[in-house]
Formats: sequence, structure tokens, C-alpha cells
Amino acid sequence: MSRKGEIKFNTGVLSEEELKLVLDTLPVDITFIDRDDKVRFFNRFEDRIFKRPISVIGRRVQDCHPKKSLDKVEQILKDFKDKKRKVAEFWINLEEKLIYIRYFPIYTDGGKYIGCLEVSQDITNIKKIKGEKRLL
Repeated sequence: MSRKGEIKFNTGVLSEEELKLVLDTLPVDITFIDRDDKVRFFNRFEDRIFKRPISVIGRRVQDCHPKKSLDKVEQILKDFKDKKRKVAEFWINLEEKLIYIRYFPIYTDGGKYIGCLEVSQDITNIKKIKGEKRLL
């Protein structure tokens, strides 16, 4: 049973503050775009790759990308809405970092498209991993 201010999931319960802190601690940039292609949420991970001003909330995602990539953004969103694609992924060199960018469609249990999740991660050091390192 959840108390006031808590959010109940199938896998547990978190307070609003705990959920915010969990999302802000994940070592990835997360941005949620709703079914109308508007930015609705982003996390505040301390080392965020793509800094976002709070004023981006409510803006169309198409207005947040360079014109040269607009046709790709539109196609990805269309493919997600038409259920033609489960993920779109890219990687770019940014300064001296390798950035892995993935977009995922989000559907209700009934299959209705409700939006898209953008996840970006600096994988520079991950790419250098060799062998294994186990917990002691």
C-alpha cells in the first residue's frame, strides 16, 4: 500500500522525492517526448551531456534539433507511431567523448503510442573496458 506522495509500481513503491533522485542519479541523459512530440520531462543528471534549459518543457522536439537532422527526427517519430521501429540509435563524437544516443517508443499495455524516450550516454570509458572485473 502506498502512502500520500508515493507512486506505486508493479515492482515496488517510491516517494516522489525518491523517484526524482533516482532519475537524476542515473548516469544517462533522459528526455521524454509525449505523443504530440512535445518535450515533457528531462532528468537533471549532474554530468548531463546535452544541457537543457527548463524552457524546453512544452516545446516541440523538432524545434530542439538542428535543421539538418529534422527529417531524421520526423521519420523516427513517424516510425514509432506506426510501430515500424522499436529503437533508433546513433553514436557521435562530441569533443573527446563518444556519445551513444538511443530513442525508444513508449506504448501503453494496449499498444497505444504515448511518446518517446531519448537516452544519451557517454560511452567513452565503457568502450575501453577489457576482460572482466568481479566483485570480491
